[in-house]
Amino acid sequence: MSCLQTISDYALRSIGQGPRLLPKTDITLCEQVTLIGSGMLWNIYFGVLALALGFGFATLLAVMKNASSPWLRKPADWFIFIFRGSPLFIQFFLAYELFVQLPKAGIDIFGITLETGNLTRAWAGALIVLFFNTSAYTAEIFYGALRSVPKGDIEAADAYGLIGWLRFKRITWPTMLRLAWPAYTNEAIFLFHATAIVFFSGFPAWQQKGDALYYASYFAEKTFNPFVPYPIVAGYFVLLILIVILLFGAVNKRLNRHLPQEKRQKLRFRPQIIR
Repeated sequence: MSCLQTISDYALRSIGQGPRLLPKTDITLCEQVTLIGSGMLWNIYFGVLALALGFGFATLLAVMKNASSPWLRKPADWFIFIFRGSPLFIQFFLAYELFVQLPKAGIDIFGITLETGNLTRAWAGALIVLFFNTSAYTAEIFYGALRSVPKGDIEAADAYGLIGWLRFKRITWPTMLRLAWPAYTNEAIFLFHATAIVFFSGFPAWQQKGDALYYASYFAEKTFNPFVPYPIVAGYFVLLILIVILLFGAVNKRLNRHLPQEKRQKLRFRPQIIR
């Protein structure tokens, strides 16, 4: 089988498009690169959706934590503390055990049946855990930026008659994003790295539709050589992170477009060794 044929057959194998059986003998480098790349689709899925959904929720949490009312501030404080204070792997484990206990037929609430059968699968359950985790970390970043918004900007907005939601939308929120964006970029990078932990969590890969590490582990077991598939995974993640840095760098440039060149914040990648 040529490499082009292998790519044609296995490029979308991780989402169910392609041969059902995985290669077991005479495994080629092309097959490893193609199938591991196919598994990266799930890592991208987890990272993109968790970031997109967590961004809005984190903004809400940051505003709640900054509120004067304890009824708003305390729930946000505890949510952020719990998900930042516990290891992500333990969150995966506890969430899976919780979802397993839910009735498979669903939960009936006021005549509406909420489906729970898919929560024990990685594409749904693991995504929820990543969403909560990144929301907590991002909320703390946004909260710090929210507290750092210059008072002069707020006073100027008041002088122009901008109050309430209008002031937040036009002054506070854009300034908060500009201040938080470099740190938020590092959070996005860590989140994409964290998607690799899904393989080690209790959430199973349904019908062999696994992520990059699922296929890398399979090839390492079949070939008895982990020094080929795992560097391939690392290479794919390096390329993914380069794309993330470029995209977030473009957004950072736009957020700071009104500032003089010497005052514009530059992105700096600060890897978090322990979290």
